Amino acid sequence: MNPAGLLPPALGPQRTFALVAGVERYDISPRWNLRGPARDALRFARWLTGPGEVPPGNVRLLLSPLDEPGDLDWTDSPAMTALRTAYRPATEKHVKQALLEELPDCDGDLLWIFWAGHGYLGPHQELMLPCSDASTKLIRHLNLDSALRWWRTDLVKQRRFPLQAALVDSCRVHAPRDGRLNFGNNDYGGGSWVPGRRQFRLYASREGEVAQNDAERGAGRFTEALLGELGGRSVRESVGGLPGAALSIHRTFQELRERGEGWQLPQFIVDRNWDACSFLDDEPSGAGPAGAARLDQVAWDGLGELFEGREPPRCAYEAYAWAFKVAGCTTPARGGLPAGGLLEVVQDLDERQGGHGGMPLAVPFVRFLADRAAAADDARWAPRLLDWVRATRERLALPVLPPPPPPARRRILHVRLEAPPGGEPGFLARMWLRGERTEHIWESEGRPVALDEVREELVRQLTLVAGASDHAAVDRVEFHVPYELLDADFDQWPVPRGPAGRLRALGLLHQVVVRCPQERTDTRAEWHATWRWLHDRGGRHRDAVRVVTDAEVTDMLGMELAAGPEPACVLAHTTAAPHAGLLEAVLEGGLPVAVWRRGGGHPAPALLELLAPAGPDGCPDAGALDVFTLPARVREVRRAAASAAAGAAHARQPPAGGDRLVLLWDDPDDVPGLRSLA
Repeated sequence: MNPAGLLPPALGPQRTFALVAGVERYDISPRWNLRGPARDALRFARWLTGPGEVPPGNVRLLLSPLDEPGDLDWTDSPAMTALRTAYRPATEKHVKQALLEELPDCDGDLLWIFWAGHGYLGPHQELMLPCSDASTKLIRHLNLDSALRWWRTDLVKQRRFPLQAALVDSCRVHAPRDGRLNFGNNDYGGGSWVPGRRQFRLYASREGEVAQNDAERGAGRFTEALLGELGGRSVRESVGGLPGAALSIHRTFQELRERGEGWQLPQFIVDRNWDACSFLDDEPSGAGPAGAARLDQVAWDGLGELFEGREPPRCAYEAYAWAFKVAGCTTPARGGLPAGGLLEVVQDLDERQGGHGGMPLAVPFVRFLADRAAAADDARWAPRLLDWVRATRERLALPVLPPPPPPARRRILHVRLEAPPGGEPGFLARMWLRGERTEHIWESEGRPVALDEVREELVRQLTLVAGASDHAAVDRVEFHVPYELLDADFDQWPVPRGPAGRLRALGLLHQVVVRCPQERTDTRAEWHATWRWLHDRGGRHRDAVRVVTDAEVTDMLGMELAAGPEPACVLAHTTAAPHAGLLEAVLEGGLPVAVWRRGGGHPAPALLELLAPAGPDGCPDAGALDVFTLPARVREVRRAAASAAAGAAHARQPPAGGDRLVLLWDDPDDVPGLRSLA
């Protein structure tokens, strides 16, 4: 499947290195122990140093067997004798030392990573492989996904290890989310991404599946099949035939599954040959039409310069989704950006290829970024991105791209209230109008004013905006308020409407939210990280929304919410008033979004039923709730409640209390006027 010319010319045993690990014994509990992984690791090492002819000095062997090491089958060969002397226990320290310190300093073309033992999926689907010193306090582990990202950066010298293969015989079940297993956070970071490195990953099981192990024979079924495919092949033959071996192993387990003799199904994560073409296209049956062109080395070199030091912008997920749309492809079912930076996103797009029109997905992605950068007045980055798109299209003879959709234009009126420093009654007030530009439209000039005066001025400003020919209507009114005013009824402020001056609630005419950015000083990092996490997932994720009940509102809730970037939104299903601990926890946790019922009390039905769409089972699906639509969705609920209260026959009866919802909406990227009004 891979002609010899596609592999590095010097690739051979001397330029092949490996990390081989087998973990049978774990410190955490005897119930974790399993028989087989150490023997599987030895068998793989025996192939490497036998038919593969890899020098034992190129292999880092880590073993934590159940039995005495001398009772293992080391085989009488000089290479295995050398490994028997040099092996180390499979502790986290030795794993990191071998994989992140010793092997990167070696000068090679091919890196093998073979691991046998337990495996868990973390909250971001990263594969966590527990080490032998995993304990009840901390599950010390190798984060394989983070390690593989690290190996694609310039922390490994650029001309080294262009080929990397990870073969993992472990389960891929999700780690419990109730805190029983504390994996901590293993992210190894990395330098600048190096284009041209290829990684092949073959796992013994799919997400959520258990990998079978024959304890009596001391062998994993996956390793058995893998070694059967490798047989007596040399290193060069084996790595060239690895995609074919993966397909063969997959077929074998598929047949076992169909006969009811097995349930796991091995999975190749990236279905690419070493030449970056899909090896699935080599199948004689079921071959579809040719995919799109791939990015060439010139394109990758250009992206390396363009994306160096750049965090994914807020529009990255929009650009990702639009790339699939413009290429005529279906967006991946699992929403959100792939882990990593902009280069990892492009790598994901390039590996998926494009639609039948020949357009690589990466090109519209970059074009979208260019348009948004231009709209944000990024005068240096935008033209460089457009130059890359133009040059790539010309070089690869790609079709013309339609223009990306313009960014949504919203006009937001900001009202900031602040307690006067001297403790006088009333509030210092200021108003801004934010659209294509920001206008300061009113200020109380250092004079504390009552809320009634603020309301009157707000009504006047809304009237002025509505009557101005150069202004669009105000979409949203955002109240930046002291903590004590978060539960105030701003959305119920009366506003004259129509020729008769009939009064309508402000929250029926506009989206109305409350904000408290001045309380974010201690949790600014968590606040920004959660907002970025939400943007990277397009506003939807199964962990983005959390329903909190009375029993969960404890002194530790804020710390719990701050533990990771998720959740981003809390829906309060509490009877107590929100100031009784809930809002303190939301702000301490760095959450930008929360919804509750003013004054407390369970909404009927629950907020999740009120706001979230139904899933396949007919129940509200928190993972399908687009958090970014909540300002508009809450206004819909308020309008439905008002219609029902007025006895409108055509309106669907809403839940009681729909007109009492409060939405905290703290966008950290849009906080005008942070200086004190005093």
